[in-house]
Amino acid sequence: MKSKLWIITLFSLVMMGCQNNSKTTEDSKPVAKELKTYSQTIKLPEGLHTPDVVETSIGTLNFMDGAPLPETAELVYENLDRMRGVDVFLKGMSGASVRQLMVGPEVLGTNHNNKVLIYDNLMDSKAYFLTGNTSTLYVFPTFNLKETGATVIEVPPGMLGAFNDAWFRYMQDVGPMGPDKGKGGKFLLLPPGYEGDIPAGYYVVKSPTYRVWTFMRGSIANGIEAGAKNITENLKIYPLAEKNNPKKMEFVSGSGKHINTVHYNDYYFYEHLNEIIQEEPLEMIDAETRGLFASIGMEKGKEFNPDARMKRILTDAVAIANATARSLVWYPRVSGSVDNMKGVQVYADTNSAWNMAWVDKNVFFNGKDGQTMNSDARSMYHYSYTAVTPAMAVTIPGAGSDYGIAYVDADKQPMDGALTYKIHIPANPPAKDFWAITVYDTQTRSQLQTDQKFPTIGSQSEGLKKNDDGSYDIYLAPEAPVGYEKNWLQTIPGKSWFPGFRMYGPLEAWIDKSWRPSEITKVK
Repeated sequence: MKSKLWIITLFSLVMMGCQNNSKTTEDSKPVAKELKTYSQTIKLPEGLHTPDVVETSIGTLNFMDGAPLPETAELVYENLDRMRGVDVFLKGMSGASVRQLMVGPEVLGTNHNNKVLIYDNLMDSKAYFLTGNTSTLYVFPTFNLKETGATVIEVPPGMLGAFNDAWFRYMQDVGPMGPDKGKGGKFLLLPPGYEGDIPAGYYVVKSPTYRVWTFMRGSIANGIEAGAKNITENLKIYPLAEKNNPKKMEFVSGSGKHINTVHYNDYYFYEHLNEIIQEEPLEMIDAETRGLFASIGMEKGKEFNPDARMKRILTDAVAIANATARSLVWYPRVSGSVDNMKGVQVYADTNSAWNMAWVDKNVFFNGKDGQTMNSDARSMYHYSYTAVTPAMAVTIPGAGSDYGIAYVDADKQPMDGALTYKIHIPANPPAKDFWAITVYDTQTRSQLQTDQKFPTIGSQSEGLKKNDDGSYDIYLAPEAPVGYEKNWLQTIPGKSWFPGFRMYGPLEAWIDKSWRPSEITKVK
């Protein structure tokens, strides 16, 4: 009986403490309950006190004089593991993206360094490839230096591209911005920890990872066929040890074929990421990031085997992380107390929806002081784009390309595939070569798959209708407006989409923003 009374008394005291702890100061900060003072008692400074009951966004947290009760610890760990799962997705996205870029094409047989994927008839909408275009002769060599060791790449003249490591970090340019200056030459790709001799006559690229992804664009100034021939006859890839007897090159066409180069957004993302961690050197990522990955059970040399509880949490985490990445892309924070994405807007003066791929055209994602990582900018880029090189962020008058992408319409709403929209292109588009608009699928961030094989319209399109003042109206809708069949990009009811606007050989009026396309507007 005495035991029961003791329990009741203790419960009453705890409840009284909770009630006492509900008291707050005028600014709603919790205050400590009043206790008997002793000779050594010092008044508890404001801000140190933890109430016995705290209401939070993750639920009610219960304490006994600052000591968390077991159910609170369980709730907190649930939240901690979820947050870490989200962070792993955002920080590991670059690695998962480049890995899928490499393994995705293997279904076509590109499983060796001498087998290279080429879009010899341009990239059409069957490929899942982040914001790929229909105007470029792409070629994608991939490397596994753990298998081949030091590897030679004989690059033909007229190419443009770059080497990226397995974490999607820039290593070296190929082409006009590279050491070959667009004339071609021999590059030597060295694996991590290489200690062999480095012969003369090569442009040396030292990789911190075994897997290396390379993208190149071939010139089609003399036609697609001539551009493809330049690549297939002159691009050579072989281990340095086999330079005297290299294997014959095999070029695998990706045109008109389906492959998936886009990373996953479900639990499998973590499985995929773990493959990279196990294959690559420990030093590929810094100690703090390795610690983050280890906190969810992903650690080099160890099996990644989450239990049912952790799988459930990571499944939830990847859903939140995916939504986070998409929000960074669709609605980058360009105002307010946190405006670290402000430099993403093409036309910031009018709060336009046209954005750039790079915040402040910075491919290294660090602050203006070069010291602070803009992790939101990094996540935004890797979720929707591929290839990291300063050359893609530099706008050179009359050369290369520059572009804007709009994820929302003039009303800042996602585009509805069932409705009709218009983009007005003012007269005299300032492009030395040509301009083009491509429409993309919001799910895959790849070309929208409709009845149009190449979902692109531009100055190279046959029969493009010009307005009397020299401008153009481009319509995006399920059906073409009468009289504008050649100015129409098809959309799909029930699906959303977004456009990319590219200027090839951008001129001064594009660069100084005195000429600009309209916002995406609904046609009433």
